[in-house]
Amino acid sequence: MKWDPEKYTQFSSHRDRPFFDLTARVAASSPARVVDLGCGTGVLTAALAARWPQAQVTGLDSSQDMVDAARTLEDAPSNLDFVHGRIEDWNPEPGTDVVVSNAALQWVPGHRDLLRRWAKQLDAGAWLAVQVPGNFTAPSHVLMRELAASAAWAPKLDGVLRHADAVDEPEDYLALFTEAGFEADVWETSYAQVLTGEDPVLEWVRGTALRPVINALSAEDFAAFEAEYASLLRTAYPQHAWGTVFPFRRLFMVGRKAA
Repeated sequence: MKWDPEKYTQFSSHRDRPFFDLTARVAASSPARVVDLGCGTGVLTAALAARWPQAQVTGLDSSQDMVDAARTLEDAPSNLDFVHGRIEDWNPEPGTDVVVSNAALQWVPGHRDLLRRWAKQLDAGAWLAVQVPGNFTAPSHVLMRELAASAAWAPKLDGVLRHADAVDEPEDYLALFTEAGFEADVWETSYAQVLTGEDPVLEWVRGTALRPVINALSAEDFAAFEAEYASLLRTAYPQHAWGTVFPFRRLFMVGRKAA
């Protein structure tokens, strides 16, 4: 899928906060190898490299555009590198102490089996930290799916948007981590984000949830789809003088593999 690094970072102050809320729960003191799966532009991966300067920190992303952007980071720590690859093909090397995946696994069908596989492969004492969005029943996603399934758009967008099986509930991930032999901490947070500007919710989803639609349609068709969708969003997310509230639920899971 084609990604736009500049568009993705448009709301970085909001998008970055869950990453730091997630990694704050990782209590590794001196890891040797740290991996960030779905690293995007690499800015947050660089924060891991700065936190653990003695570790070799690697960011992996399936988007070559994102990896290219990551490799041009200014003042990047010397212990940081980036590779292009699919999350589903990745396996932890021996000695991998921390694995982080922030807002990426919702794009990977079968990620539950990946988590179980990684849990078996990781050494005792290793940390696994994952954050995924839990807002697939929010108006932003429901309206997008309903419009895509309408008579006008279904012929071109059938099967493009995943939703029902994208993520599980916190208790499901808690059971997965615990049954895999991890001491687990699983929670959820809903951020009441205030966005500003014209059609800010549309601008937000252009960088993430709307990407499959952008990739599936011609430029002309996407402009028509977007116009209809924007009108629906304006009703669902009314604008106030001080901004537009865009609630965003996030699911977090952090675990350390028991000896």
